[in-house]
Amino acid sequence: MKALVLSGGKGTRLRPITHTSAKQLVPVANKPILFYGLEAISRSGIKDVGIIVGETKNEIKAAVGNGSKFGIKVTYIEQEAPLGLAHAVKISRDFMKNDEFVMYLGDNLIRDGIKTFVDEFKKKKPNAQILLAKVPNPQQFGVAELKGDRVMRLVEKPKQPKSDLALVGVYMFDKNIFEAVNNIKPSWRNELEITDAIQYMVTKKFVVTPHIITGWWKDTGKLEDMLEANRIILDTLKSENKGTIKDSEIDEKVVIQKGAQINNSTVRGPVIIGENCKILNSYIGPFTSVYFNTIIENSEIEHSIVLENSKVSDVKRITDSLIGQNVEVLKSGKKPHAFRIMVGDSSRVEIV
Repeated sequence: MKALVLSGGKGTRLRPITHTSAKQLVPVANKPILFYGLEAISRSGIKDVGIIVGETKNEIKAAVGNGSKFGIKVTYIEQEAPLGLAHAVKISRDFMKNDEFVMYLGDNLIRDGIKTFVDEFKKKKPNAQILLAKVPNPQQFGVAELKGDRVMRLVEKPKQPKSDLALVGVYMFDKNIFEAVNNIKPSWRNELEITDAIQYMVTKKFVVTPHIITGWWKDTGKLEDMLEANRIILDTLKSENKGTIKDSEIDEKVVIQKGAQINNSTVRGPVIIGENCKILNSYIGPFTSVYFNTIIENSEIEHSIVLENSKVSDVKRITDSLIGQNVEVLKSGKKPHAFRIMVGDSSRVEIV
């Protein structure tokens, strides 16, 4: 069995962060989201992995390499434009040949991994298996309608959903999916939708089985979901200190990575402080991840993600935020007192 991991797409809902980096490489608890998926695939016993890449291909290739650090072998498959999930399947045919495979969206997180689902698929051998989760906002997802344990209908982002069961970003297929993706038309979004391909299989009486997951699952395409995933994963960590602590208070679950310095500060976990960071005269509150080479001084921050090589200085309080790489957030001493802001396209700034 093989795997197909989707790491193309533009990440429009996470702009401006994704103007300059791949959304799949934004870190959650100081680990790129994509890595969680690759680790889950490896743990399921799958070692032959194709990764769909687009305009951020160089970043993805630099981060993942040949896959050996995950215990897998990676083949990169280039998609000329984000033309839909079913299109990604279509262009993977030469790689897949006639093998069964799991398709995993690279910006999804599933707490319990996928080994159970892979084992179930291998045992029952349906033509397709879809994972579903109950959600409060099904109109934002592909939605499945069931009758007992049978899939009856799938609709992509319905305006009036008839079910609260959303398609989780993990699918399992045999070779018959290629017949489906070659017999559907582009949607109103001009994309080949995987929901249409699976619906084709249902209509043609292929065996499509559902599995409703009970553990947490996150599509990290939006800021709120990214922060929630960060919160959930941080809460699973165990305290560890590979840095230097001086005149500071460290409470609850706190991971301090190699070379980090905590001076005259309070860090209240769950928190992770990345390599070579400096936390000076500051408060780092619960559910915060600070990536490597970042400086936070004379500031307070909680329930946030700060990316690499950034600096936060003399800021009274930051919360519920995602701060990009190589960013400076600081208090100015200039008069008259005013907010002085430089932000990129598609940014959002809230000022109280």
